[in-house]
Amino acid sequence: MSNIRHTPAAPTHTLALAAGERIDAHRHDNHQIVYAGSGVLAVTTDAGTWFAPGTRAIWVPAGTVHAHRAHGHLDLHTLGLPVGDNPLRLDAPTVLAVSPLLRELILAYTRDPTDSDSGPERDRLRAVLLDQLCASPQQPVQLPSPADPRLAAACALLHHNPADPRTLAELGAHTHTGERTLSRLFRSELGMTFPQWRTQLRLYHALKMLADDSPVTAVAHRCGWSSTSAFIDVFRRAYGYTPGTHNRRG
Repeated sequence: MSNIRHTPAAPTHTLALAAGERIDAHRHDNHQIVYAGSGVLAVTTDAGTWFAPGTRAIWVPAGTVHAHRAHGHLDLHTLGLPVGDNPLRLDAPTVLAVSPLLRELILAYTRDPTDSDSGPERDRLRAVLLDQLCASPQQPVQLPSPADPRLAAACALLHHNPADPRTLAELGAHTHTGERTLSRLFRSELGMTFPQWRTQLRLYHALKMLADDSPVTAVAHRCGWSSTSAFIDVFRRAYGYTPGTHNRRG
């Protein structure tokens, strides 16, 4: 990333972003929690893209160069934390599950922080929020960026068309790479198997399409699921709600 902006203090506030709007690459000296009250949030670093609907939040460690992108109308809630406040001891961007209680705590804490930046009530709210954060399980909702040009070429084909049904061997033939080599690269570079990565890719594209109000059946077809019911099942297991209710959260 070039033209990296340095904002020492990670802000605690709420910001409305239109569909497709971006916040360019920047970094903070503090940790930050970013959460989508509506829409879908994508956070990109040199290592890949982390994405989250309203049942997920993204932890961005201090010093991490990152950019935001809105899919659908995004109510972006950001919460800055001093370097010493790292209850989960996380040193890399991480997606966390957001319970209904944690969601309300994030919304309350970021709604109008300038009214009361400190005080007993706000301190208690922050303490409960951090306590709930400690109880939040980590979720593997990430599309890591490949470095090897052979793997990058194969991944680019599916990014262009997530419904592409080609097997790993067929992708390897197209990119002049052996199937076993590609399989090894998926595991060593991206930390997952090819089927796991393809599922994450399809879920990512599905979130973007749903945020743009695409019908569930059309999303299932365009993202490569064999049936709408299969898509609904995978989506519900990944995010905890059905795709039909995606834009009715909040």
